[in-house]
Amino acid sequence: MAKCGRKESGTTMSTRPTDLTGRNGRLRACGAADGKNRWPALLARRASRVLLLLGLPLLAQDPSVIRVNVNLVRVVATVRNTAGDPVGTLHKEDFEVYDNGVLQEIGVFNRQTEQPLSVALLVDTSGSTAKDLKYESDSAARFLHALLSEGNPQDVVALWSFNYDIHVERSFTRNYASLEARLKLLHGEAGTSLYDAIYYAARELEPREGRKVVVVVTDGGDTTSSRDLHAALKQAQLADAVIYPVVVLPITNDAGRNIGGENALTIMAQGTGGRTFLPTVGAQLDKAFADIVTELRTQYMLGFYPHNVPLTKDPFHRLEVRVKSPALRASARNGYYGESEGSGGTPGARISVAPERKKSREDN
Repeated sequence: MAKCGRKESGTTMSTRPTDLTGRNGRLRACGAADGKNRWPALLARRASRVLLLLGLPLLAQDPSVIRVNVNLVRVVATVRNTAGDPVGTLHKEDFEVYDNGVLQEIGVFNRQTEQPLSVALLVDTSGSTAKDLKYESDSAARFLHALLSEGNPQDVVALWSFNYDIHVERSFTRNYASLEARLKLLHGEAGTSLYDAIYYAARELEPREGRKVVVVVTDGGDTTSSRDLHAALKQAQLADAVIYPVVVLPITNDAGRNIGGENALTIMAQGTGGRTFLPTVGAQLDKAFADIVTELRTQYMLGFYPHNVPLTKDPFHRLEVRVKSPALRASARNGYYGESEGSGGTPGARISVAPERKKSREDN
């Protein structure tokens, strides 16, 4: 049997192709992968079914500026008080959601403990991380144990590593022992394809049910990606994935830090509703992971059907989530890709379409 990556149970991708459909860059189902890659057909069938149920034609006829969109847009939000502590006890009536400046009616509301998690854990294994990689892997293992030992029984994690190339060390699973074993085998070498890793991980998350999260452990610098910051961020927004960068600081003075890389990751976190952590190895790194677990357990899922939204030529819709209490502040992604002016009323090909789909059990 042909091997993928460095081990038979892994998958590796070269970052040189511009698309995973390329012969050398295709994701291959090696190891315990659950990927069926059938999401495009599923989305098309489900979207058509919603249109038919609502008695709407499949082809809109009037390309007017204001339009009713039947696609459910989902937004994950985190709420904190003035002390910075997460608040997980709010109700639908406590929130307001604006799409391109227009107040929307919240049609779907869930507290996040009710929604399964798919987490892509990305670990930087470039040469610059080599001396701290063992400590990072140990902390990451404790994070995974805490994440999988509580919460929704359908929560799953996929482990990726990245240097010059990107490796799927373990596809989505609840098997903590297999994830821990793969973490222990990581070693540092070569360059850093950070943006490519986020891009590909978000693509894998896109068709999955429930909440989708990217946790990336890195020292912040990108040196070998074929994609840039904006491509990685766009793909994460298309996937409805929240990015949590954990930028491990080898030293604390600015002269030795990759400030540009940190700023880029902060932009991605803010654009998806996540949060950036800047710990050193040891207790600070453990606390960063613990804070992520707490945040994931106290989030909200808000869903709305865009209504009376003024369209522009830009398919990117600006989102704003507000909490009515002045003592609280909400964090959420800043937009989504949907209809644009002149699109003829056809929903954006990769908008957040979320008619209910049958749940499937994950492999252990």
